[in-house]
Amino acid sequence: MKIAVVGASGNAGSRITAELARRGHSVTAIARNPEKIAAQANVTAKKGDVLDQAGLAQLLARHDAAISSVHFLDSDPAKLIGAARDSRVGRYLVVGGAGSLEVAPGVRLVTTAGFPAQYKAEAEKGALFLDLLGKEKELNWTFLSPSAVFTAGERTGKFRLGTNQLLTAADGKSWISFEDFAVALADEIERPAHIRQRFTVGY
Repeated sequence: MKIAVVGASGNAGSRITAELARRGHSVTAIARNPEKIAAQANVTAKKGDVLDQAGLAQLLARHDAAISSVHFLDSDPAKLIGAARDSRVGRYLVVGGAGSLEVAPGVRLVTTAGFPAQYKAEAEKGALFLDLLGKEKELNWTFLSPSAVFTAGERTGKFRLGTNQLLTAADGKSWISFEDFAVALADEIERPAHIRQRFTVGY
């Protein structure tokens, strides 16, 4: 497939780009500073601005799928969604956050007392992004939330999937590596199972 990755030089975006390229997809890797994108087979680096809706729509056009992997505070969800809609891209997938996941019925992680203050604004904007997608009538979207700790690690290919509830391992830890998150997202692109839905991945 032909797939665009917005934010391809970031922690998650670079792993997603590598995973898709490794599987033989043709990847357009979009970043503000495309020189930061590692040279690799099946990857074409392009310069793009997440706040330029029209310019981004042009970059996303003629792709089978587009992935948004950008910090919520550094972008405008309405413009990102608008660019995806305007581009008429086949699917739009968003690297989400854990803050909007539920820890109890109707209780989002971001609203709990122990949620780290330094991540709260980012998490709240991520929850807003998900809420906006839920109101979309045209876009074929999917929002993949990582577990509470989203960090560099190994590509094991072994993880669990969930829907709207935070996944926690037997040891009480809630986490996923960037590498395995990329595997889960690439799997979803190749074998769609969460159309117009949010799902989550964790160990």
